[in-house]
Amino acid sequence: MKTTTFGVDLAKRVFQIHWVDMETGEVGRLKLKRVQVRPFFANRAPAIVALEACGSAHYWARQLVALGHEVRLIAPHFVRPFVKRNKTDAADAQAIWEAAQRPEMRFVAVKSEAQQSVLTLHRVREQLMKMRQMQINQMHGLLYEFGAGVPAGRRSMADAARALTELADTLPAMVIETLREQLQRIEALTHDMAAIERRLALWRRENEAARRLMAIPGVGLLSATAAIATIGEASTFHSGREFAAFLGLVPRQSGTGGRVKLLGISKRGDVYLRTLLIHGARSVLTHDKHLSKALQCLLARRPFNVAVVALANKMARTIWALLAHGRTYQSGYVAHAA
Repeated sequence: MKTTTFGVDLAKRVFQIHWVDMETGEVGRLKLKRVQVRPFFANRAPAIVALEACGSAHYWARQLVALGHEVRLIAPHFVRPFVKRNKTDAADAQAIWEAAQRPEMRFVAVKSEAQQSVLTLHRVREQLMKMRQMQINQMHGLLYEFGAGVPAGRRSMADAARALTELADTLPAMVIETLREQLQRIEALTHDMAAIERRLALWRRENEAARRLMAIPGVGLLSATAAIATIGEASTFHSGREFAAFLGLVPRQSGTGGRVKLLGISKRGDVYLRTLLIHGARSVLTHDKHLSKALQCLLARRPFNVAVVALANKMARTIWALLAHGRTYQSGYVAHAA
């Protein structure tokens, strides 16, 4: 007996389900409220449930796996080509069902609750960092309007405080007080970010894989914890190159007539983790005084930023190898053919 495949279009309140009966060939379409979804699948035999990897997809995937079903998460841009008509919930559910039938379709690994929790900390910290940068830029611009040139960067906030003291006699008191409140907001945002980093450090102490990843040059607390939470299951990727492609660290290809041209990096996939790896690679090439001969040769013949991305690609492949095979980092390791 063949296993039934369900295509589910997720939503906040109303879910659309599409399936085909394996015995009769009858097409089934059903609209369910949120509270009806779990009882519906609890009363079904173990089946394949395809979901679009969007908001709440990992939560519902864990719920359905607990009921004995096999869950397949599909990236939204892989589902879109299968929508045959106007975009509706029913059309989306059918497109998800059809995409799940493709033999070469790639699926997203289901994240655990712990991995989603770590990603939540990273998302909040990223937003706080953007807000802090906005506040700092505004502070620089406002002080510049009154003739106070403060160096760029957040480390110059001490200079901004001194500039405010110097301008206290020439500016209205309401302006001085408002700018001082701005400085306090910047300090509060920095304090909140530090608190999140301490929580990530506590999680890293309990996670053996994160400690192994931090042995890689250029991989710190943020990169290690974000990599583990983003990958989910390392076995989802067949190789380190596939993981690097998932992060957008491989060249785009454009070809016709059997001739393929390599362009710049694709920049697809997870922007946050790719940014962390590139910053880590830049730090290694800038501050490490004992670079390997291969990196020295790369820097001698290619531009600096190209070498940075190449090292970030290598770091991504190393991260996958350590997680997929349960190994520890070895400096100077050389892979051998099987």
